[in-house]
Amino acid sequence: MAAKRRKSRTRSSKPKDGRSELTIDRLARKTGMTARNIRAHQSRGLLPPPDVRGRVGFYGPEHVARLQLIKEMQSDGFNLEAISNLLGGTGSGEEKLRFRRALREPFAEERPRVVTVEELAAPFDGLDADQLQQILSNALEIGFLHPLGDDRFEELSPRLAAVRSELFELGIDPESAIEVGTLIRKHSDAIAKAFAELFLNQIWEPFDKAGRPAEEWPTVREKLERIRPLASEAVRAIFGLAMGDAVENAMGRELEPMQDDPGS
Repeated sequence: MAAKRRKSRTRSSKPKDGRSELTIDRLARKTGMTARNIRAHQSRGLLPPPDVRGRVGFYGPEHVARLQLIKEMQSDGFNLEAISNLLGGTGSGEEKLRFRRALREPFAEERPRVVTVEELAAPFDGLDADQLQQILSNALEIGFLHPLGDDRFEELSPRLAAVRSELFELGIDPESAIEVGTLIRKHSDAIAKAFAELFLNQIWEPFDKAGRPAEEWPTVREKLERIRPLASEAVRAIFGLAMGDAVENAMGRELEPMQDDPGS
């Protein structure tokens, strides 16, 4: 009878809703953190308290999501005090993690590729070492390349590399092509900042002033995801208009002498 009673008590310690819950040691293994760090996060108020049954604390999906979010934010350079401020207010850790991932999602729909110095130099055949170094430094400065070490780089936009090759085939010299790329990056930074501030001022700040209500997190994340293609479409449309005007004006000036020439 005693054995049966002990077995009954073991059954009753399981969560009634059937969810898979974790002890602190299992939570540590699942998240790649130490139990000591988890307790430290909990004491700082970064982690909600566990569901205590008997003398054992059990942790659920909410705790896993919150710890994943903390790890990601730490890898981005946030200290624990900053993380505590950012995680203030309401909203589940899982939903905040989704928002954080949406925030970090690249706008460009292309995969970077790894290239060597030799591959980067191939399109610039005929340039001396100093010219090649200048072009490489420029590409790093404006963010087209990311160094990986061992003379290897991540080319963040293979589409730009394809455009560069097409320009060379048209007879555009490398220095001029790089100069145009630098100019495009400069103006693109201003455009990107304008859209970021639009989202911050019109969507995030009202949400923040309302106390970041839990039920609004999915809506704010959806708006962030929707603004990405809208920004791209707006830039494409306005650039099309501007490019048409620029070509017409430039060629109009070139054709004026021909119109005045009686022999034309």
